Amino acid sequence: MNFIFVSPHFPRTYWNFCDRLKRNGVNVLGIGDAPYDGLPAEVKSALTEYYYLPNLNDYDAAFRAVAFFSFKYGKIDWLESNNEFWLEQDARLRTDFNITTGEQFANIGRIKNKSAMKAYYAKAGVPTARLHKVTDIAAAKNFIEQVGYPVIVKPDVGVGANDTFKLSNDADLEKFFASMPAVPYVMEEFITGTICSYDAILNDHSEPLFESMTVFPLAIMDIVLNHLDLSYYVVAHAPEKICKVGRATAKAFGIKSRFVHLEFFRLTEAKAGLGEVGDFVGLEVNMRPAGGYTPDMINFAHSTDVYQIWADMVTTNERRFVDGEQFYCVYASRRDMHSYVHTHEEILARYGNSIVMCERMPEMMVPQMGNQMYTAKLADAAATEEFIRFVQERQS
Repeated sequence: MNFIFVSPHFPRTYWNFCDRLKRNGVNVLGIGDAPYDGLPAEVKSALTEYYYLPNLNDYDAAFRAVAFFSFKYGKIDWLESNNEFWLEQDARLRTDFNITTGEQFANIGRIKNKSAMKAYYAKAGVPTARLHKVTDIAAAKNFIEQVGYPVIVKPDVGVGANDTFKLSNDADLEKFFASMPAVPYVMEEFITGTICSYDAILNDHSEPLFESMTVFPLAIMDIVLNHLDLSYYVVAHAPEKICKVGRATAKAFGIKSRFVHLEFFRLTEAKAGLGEVGDFVGLEVNMRPAGGYTPDMINFAHSTDVYQIWADMVTTNERRFVDGEQFYCVYASRRDMHSYVHTHEEILARYGNSIVMCERMPEMMVPQMGNQMYTAKLADAAATEEFIRFVQERQS
């Protein structure tokens, strides 16, 4: 089996996907935008060959790279990056080289456009916030008359919380239209709830081989816009309620043979037409693993190896890895611009035996992830909340 992995060096731990494929006997070929000599040793050891592209956005160059590997090694069976940024290009390359083991370019709209997702959630029987495709201010006001303030505006196609805004009154609305970026936008009614994700590895029948839930107490939009401290955690056991809506969503979208990150609101206030407190409402689908080091957090929480489970899905369409003891795994970060009650040394002294990752974050990830992160494996929800408080308590 020939597998092209795009950007095997970033995020930093993604070399594990390549390593597990290699363990399963796969010929792993890398394409990336870092010079070969600068690649970490673990990335190099997981690859048969590496093709350096100064600019991965250059489609013609990426096409030539795949053509080179195809000429040298024969038919390419898989091509994947597991990265949101490259989803569309991955799909285009698959289509151009007749690689049928993943999303095709003609179908990418249903997973890239937030507006297109609504029909598939409806098919799954999963409620979603009402949506308006932004045109002019008059149409926006008509929509707001139906749903009320506040509303959320965001690019129809976008990654993370970039250029996403909460509008609370007419003044905010007018300010938004006065400086709206020149890309298609959507407007949604505001939902009061906690964001939870259904993280799963699916086989070629859209059935889960592995399931987990991650909880995000604060919305990434608020964290980025207000320079708040990020914290989130993987729970020990995914509740059946989110597994049920996650499975239905995967089936409706026809997601096959992928590691996915499906986001839902868990309502903290009942809302007519959407549900009661504790019900799940569809937010958006992401056809890739959760960002940052979340795959590693999932491993720590479930004493598992999602990289191996994913590789086994690729090569056998089955799950072979058995989970061990279950924990909570929590990420809490701090920003250099703020002053905190507890020092770095105090955090390590108190939680040293529980901390599984502790490092500075890459500059490009700081707006969402913070400057300094601490990740710990803990027994339960109460210990998780106390860890977040201890790490992030600020000086008054």
